[in-house]
Amino acid sequence: MTMYAALLRGINVSGHKKVPMAELRTLLTELGHQDVRTHLQSGNAVFSSTSEDENALAAELERAIENRFGFAVPCLVRDGAYLAAVAAACPFPAAELEGRQLHITYYGQPVDAARFAPVDPADFLPEEFRLGDRALYLYAPDGLGRSRLADALSRPALTKGVTATTRNWNTVVRLVEMTAHDGART
Repeated sequence: MTMYAALLRGINVSGHKKVPMAELRTLLTELGHQDVRTHLQSGNAVFSSTSEDENALAAELERAIENRFGFAVPCLVRDGAYLAAVAAACPFPAAELEGRQLHITYYGQPVDAARFAPVDPADFLPEEFRLGDRALYLYAPDGLGRSRLADALSRPALTKGVTATTRNWNTVVRLVEMTAHDGART
């Protein structure tokens, strides 16, 4: 069994696309997954599965959510090893920062630097970003809500054709903990 995190994009925001976490846990269990748990109300679930196909798991969950709740929700599914590797590769000093200052945007496929070429990093200092493996690391010292760089990086021209969802560092760390094999049943 592999431990996975399901990252749902854009649910339970300002009363829109409501997906109660208890119902999400039930849905994942009905899909045959085990060790199902959720974190916060913003679309983070962990589960174990015998499947090794993250894309198939995400597509299955997207279909099930649309059938159950009546609206589409983009989902990414990543295994615990990937989440841990992305966290370990963080180019910013995570231990020295507050969780609200550091974010990871997970992408449904690899993205290259050319996609973000229209964004001049010098225009947004002290905010910074770096690309990783299907991930973008964002340092926003005043938080995501006040980040001009986050707005620039999420422009439709830059995100066209790719599923993306962002988590703050506290959530990143918690999902790594929750998907660690030795923590599967905590």
